[in-house]
Amino acid sequence: MSSATVKTGHPSALAEFWYYFSRNKGAVLGFAVFVIVLLLAVLAPIVAPHAPSEQVREKLLLPPSWMAGGDASYLLGTDAVGRDILSRLIYGARFSLFIGLVVVTLSVISGVLIGLVAGYFRGRVDIVIMRVMDIILAFPSLLLALVLVAVLGPGLLNAMIAIALVNQPHFVRLTRASVMAEREKDYVIASRVAGAGTLRIMFLTILPNCLAPLIVQATLAFSAAILDAAALGFLGMGAQPPTPEWGTMLAEAREFIQRAWWVVTFPGLAILVTVLAINLMGDGLRDALDPKLKRS
Repeated sequence: MSSATVKTGHPSALAEFWYYFSRNKGAVLGFAVFVIVLLLAVLAPIVAPHAPSEQVREKLLLPPSWMAGGDASYLLGTDAVGRDILSRLIYGARFSLFIGLVVVTLSVISGVLIGLVAGYFRGRVDIVIMRVMDIILAFPSLLLALVLVAVLGPGLLNAMIAIALVNQPHFVRLTRASVMAEREKDYVIASRVAGAGTLRIMFLTILPNCLAPLIVQATLAFSAAILDAAALGFLGMGAQPPTPEWGTMLAEAREFIQRAWWVVTFPGLAILVTVLAINLMGDGLRDALDPKLKRS
């Protein structure tokens, strides 16, 4: 059989992934929304009609442009100090996506390393690591993040560190379970018999076969990080004003809920739509990467 026949008979891994991912229409919709949010965040200086911290004293609590008293140059209205809400939402996407990326990166790297060690070496090392993870998981995640931020001090960087520590045990447990399932399989034993070192077996032999569930968990952790950061910002322990972070915008708008609904509604909708889109993408990734869910 020629190589061309083999190529046409077996689609590439990327084509197969997209086939299963695209069968989930919600995942495709979530991916499209996420790409739009990502583009808005990257192109914020170009697409935002105003600077995020620009205050116009004559335009305090201006309603959205389609309401009576609205202004076409302020599409979603203004906040209590005359800042354009649409511009702040667009710039806020930068902070939310950056928070999600940093938190997931820190959680994945630390969680995978610890989980690899626990799952591969077992014994006392495994017992100690997992008991520590159980203690962390025993606390409500937001409460633990609040305590950590209170210790470290309020601010965006400390909030990201706290959220990463809270999310870490999920990656440790998932990696450990995957490593324990793989470590006694024939291909790992063959590598060990062939003289491969411990680090080579852990990182080059076992870890690549554990990535599928970790990718799905990372997607869900991304959305959870955005929610936790917004919650910390709302409680005054995350990003500090005048940072255009969605949770901080909600905190600043609390006292105007009844007489200016738009200052609360639009940041809340931004969080809702972004987190929902990422969760839908996570469902699609699970369908595409989990062999048990693939149907011929």
